[in-house]
Amino acid sequence: MLLLYHVWLSPFCRKVRLVLAEKKLDFEMKVQKVWERDPSFLALNPTGEVPLLIDEDGTRVAGSQPICEYLDEMYGDVSLIGQGAVTRAEVRRLVEWFDRKFHDEVIVNLVDEKIIKRFLGQGEPNSRAILAGSRNLHTHLDYVDWLIDRRTWLAGEDMSLADLTAAAHLSCVDYLGDVPWDDHPAAKDWYARVKSRPCFRPILADRIPGAPPPPHYADLDF
Repeated sequence: MLLLYHVWLSPFCRKVRLVLAEKKLDFEMKVQKVWERDPSFLALNPTGEVPLLIDEDGTRVAGSQPICEYLDEMYGDVSLIGQGAVTRAEVRRLVEWFDRKFHDEVIVNLVDEKIIKRFLGQGEPNSRAILAGSRNLHTHLDYVDWLIDRRTWLAGEDMSLADLTAAAHLSCVDYLGDVPWDDHPAAKDWYARVKSRPCFRPILADRIPGAPPPPHYADLDF
């Protein structure tokens, strides 16, 4: 069985969990408190970061995108990265958009400030960062609205790694109850379709001790 080292509210770890579940692969998860710098984990992954995947044959793959590409090539008949150079380029462009731009402009300012700081004992949230994250979130949701008004899924006519990546990031913000879904109906409809997929059920079951999600978080109909 595959083994995934992860932390609960990491969009990168959630992205890998969604790919594993979408491909119907059996896997175990182990929470890794990366801030503790465990020597045994550092021996597996010298960067000390998650996600880290260990395959049944002992193959180790670190980093969310390398893991997802590895899984896409090794398992399953349907590619989540898509067929053809143009499609694959668009999927990868959107994956990078959310893994870099959305992460830096939204996740860092909202999830890190409201949750991660608290768990690491780094003081009170920065109100300016939270305000910036909320403003940036509207901009990103406008882009999702724009894409879905023109396509069935984010990268085209088929559900892809772009959708799973975007949904993984948004699920972390939605856990806080900070996504203004009613202001972005197209994005809301798209997210409802993604979170209705069986692969999303374990994500919706996540609960962080002392920080429960809002009631709509696990509601497929919001």
